[in-house]
Amino acid sequence: MSLFGSQTVTDDDAEAPRGASREARSSESPKVENTENWWKPFWTFSSLVIFAGVLWSAGDGLWKWLDQPVDEVAVLGSARHLERDLLAEKIAAHLDSTLLKTDLNEVQLLVKEQPWVRVAGIRRHWPSRLEVMIEEEVPVARWGEHGLLNHQGDIFWPELKDEYRVLPRLSGPSPDTGRVMSQFHDLNQMFRPFGLSVPGLSLEARGAWTLTLDNEIQVVLGREAINERLQRFLSLYEQRLSEHAALIEQVDIRYTNGVAVRWRETPGEKNAG
Repeated sequence: MSLFGSQTVTDDDAEAPRGASREARSSESPKVENTENWWKPFWTFSSLVIFAGVLWSAGDGLWKWLDQPVDEVAVLGSARHLERDLLAEKIAAHLDSTLLKTDLNEVQLLVKEQPWVRVAGIRRHWPSRLEVMIEEEVPVARWGEHGLLNHQGDIFWPELKDEYRVLPRLSGPSPDTGRVMSQFHDLNQMFRPFGLSVPGLSLEARGAWTLTLDNEIQVVLGREAINERLQRFLSLYEQRLSEHAALIEQVDIRYTNGVAVRWRETPGEKNAG
């Protein structure tokens, strides 16, 4: 007998091992499978297919709206010499595609073939218009018999009209247009204080210069010591030649100490000959 009373412990009442008890409980618990979300991947895929179909349908409709036949060609920009309507007609006759399929680079090349076009930009204007922005050449001088020069010294070859005859006439090798333009400006600055201008300047292939004054005197400069020769000529012109300018045809200043003057023939001399 125990002080606290007796207690009988049987095998059934003995505490089972902890690990064994967990395994037993685990094995006795029923397994529950989650079958509620099986349709979610299918719904996601279906949604993507529907969205892609709607997007394709909308894109196809937008493309058809954007890709209309070209109904109008507009030539924009100020033009004094270029006939814009004729250019628009020429471009329209060349087009054989819809607005989106038109090759803008090809149209630009066609426009820049026009001699009066300096810069050309092409753009689409929906729903069915092609716009051509042009910047026209501004002639500042003639080049030879048939060409014109812009302010940058670039040559272009339009049909020459009488109004261009008043422009200064320059000539020389085509690669030297910039050099001729620069010399032309320098010479006019030099002659202006003497009341003269230079409406004509020529550079020969071997490098010799010849200029024409506004009083129609031709001055042969040569290739070397140009500034020194010109200073000598201007001094001589101011002192002795200016009063006989109407009778002088040419002055050759290629000599070291002096000049050679060729006089114009008078009507009496022509009849006598």
